[in-house]
Amino acid sequence: MMKKLAFLLVVVMGLALLAGVGFAAEKSYTWKIAHIRPQGSTIDKELKKFAEDLKAATGGRITVNIYGANQLGDYTVVQEKIGLGAVEMGCMSMSTSVDKRGLAFTMPYLVRDYAMAKKNYAYGTPFANYIAKVFEKQNIKVLGYWPVYFGGVGLLRQPADPTNPMGKQNLKVRVPTMKTWEALGNGLGYQATPLAFSEFFTAAQTGMVDGIMGGGAENYYVTFRDLVKYYVPINSHFECWPMTINLDLYNSLSASDRKILDEKARDMETRRWRKVEEDQDVYETLLAKAGAKVVKLTPQQLEAFAKRGRETAWPELKKVLGDKVFNEISATFVLK
Repeated sequence: MMKKLAFLLVVVMGLALLAGVGFAAEKSYTWKIAHIRPQGSTIDKELKKFAEDLKAATGGRITVNIYGANQLGDYTVVQEKIGLGAVEMGCMSMSTSVDKRGLAFTMPYLVRDYAMAKKNYAYGTPFANYIAKVFEKQNIKVLGYWPVYFGGVGLLRQPADPTNPMGKQNLKVRVPTMKTWEALGNGLGYQATPLAFSEFFTAAQTGMVDGIMGGGAENYYVTFRDLVKYYVPINSHFECWPMTINLDLYNSLSASDRKILDEKARDMETRRWRKVEEDQDVYETLLAKAGAKVVKLTPQQLEAFAKRGRETAWPELKKVLGDKVFNEISATFVLK
């Protein structure tokens, strides 16, 4: 009798243990993901699909709530919060306030077209892997990348010689508060004025600046279409947003949940690479419909801009990073 009771006790304990393991594997989560664009923008819609797919694939256990338009802070603040675990996820520009190596991610004229961009910015490429390691030092895991656009110049007034990178444009343009961008703006014939993106609207209204660099057609249309009268798509840089998650949180997930999360992030990236070039054309057309003149450049003119841009901006980046780090990063580039 005692043996039977002991046996039953072992069975019950074993079942309880299995039930506990099963319960642990079925843990539920509610996360926040931040981005910088308004509700209804392309990235907002894509993140909603990602959230829906992730929820469906986990049987409703993982819910991702989306916070756009800098509701949780700008990209610098959000990146810090993700590292600390105060915000779980983000998909936005990379902040360079913690690690200057991140400057390479928006390096002017690193790539010339979308084919080359994919060889450098897509998940798993040498350059993207290097950037992922930079994030890991901040307790952040990169799940994938979301290509946005090639950059251009949005202007309130007509430039003097917009297709000539050696010309004098006689216009003051806002540039990001980085020496590389200041050198680029001046090198391309503008008077570079370093300002935070959030300060551009007021600066433009007061006549402090005549235009803006550091964004692209989608950005300028969504945010400043009533101001921009000329758009010059000089392909100044390639904008690409890492999709990130707190590293401790990622590592705490079950293997099956990590696999699902990775797959859905890659699915989102794959969809975007298929559409990004088309979307750039769409937003240039929308700018034109809103009243802006889009100044098209030939491949030869774009190559001349790239040559001039590299001559002016890359030495500044090398100064900031130092020869060793600059060479370490540039060794990951695929430039053909």
